[in-house]
Amino acid sequence: MVRHFEALLEDLRSKLLEMSGLVQSAIRESVRALEASEESDVQSVFKREGAINRLELEIDSISTNLLALEQPVASDLRFITAAGKINNNLERIGDLAVNIAERSKSLIRNPHVEIRTDIPKLADLAESMVGRALEAFVKKDANEARAVLLADDAIDSLRDSIFGGLIRQMKKNPQSVQACVDLMFAARSLERIADHATNIAEAVVFMIEGVDVRHHQAQISS
Repeated sequence: MVRHFEALLEDLRSKLLEMSGLVQSAIRESVRALEASEESDVQSVFKREGAINRLELEIDSISTNLLALEQPVASDLRFITAAGKINNNLERIGDLAVNIAERSKSLIRNPHVEIRTDIPKLADLAESMVGRALEAFVKKDANEARAVLLADDAIDSLRDSIFGGLIRQMKKNPQSVQACVDLMFAARSLERIADHATNIAEAVVFMIEGVDVRHHQAQISS
C-alpha cells in the first residue's frame, strides 16, 4: 500500500515536470514567432497544446486518485493540493502561449509594418518568473518562490510602458493599428503568464510551509 502511494506521488511529480518543460518551450516558441514572424514556430506551439492538455487530464486523474483512495495527510496532502493548482496554472500558461502564437500569425500577414517595443524584455521577465517558480517547486525553496511573487510589479510597469508606446504609434500611423493591437494582446498574454507564475509560486509556499500567502503582502516578504 505504501509503495503504491509513493509510486503515485512520483508519477505525479514526473508528469508535472514533463508538463513544465512543454509549457516553457511553448512560451519560448510563441515569443520567437512574435519576434521573427516564423510560421514554423507558430505551428510548434499549436502542436504542443495537445500534449499539454493531455498531461493536464492525466495529472488531474492521479491527484484525484491520491486524494480519494489514499487519504494523504500533512506534507503529502499539501503537495497533492499544490500539484493540482500548479497543473491548472501550467495549462493556462500553455493557452496563453497559443494566444501569442495566434497574434504572431496575424503579424505575419502584415509584414510591412515594423514596430519596436519592449515586448522581448517583457517576455524574458515572464519566462524567467515561470522558470524560477518551477525551480522553487523542484527544489522546495520557499525563499525563491517568494522572490517570484515580489517580481510581479516590474511586469505590470513594463506592460504599461509598452501599451503607452503602442498607443502613440497608432496615433502617429493609422496603418499600424492592427499590428499594434496584436502586440498589445501579446503583451497582455505575457502579463497573464507572469500572473500564473505568481500563482505557482504561491502554491509552492503553501506546499512547503502550509501558509496561504494570497493577498497577504506581509507574509510574502517574510
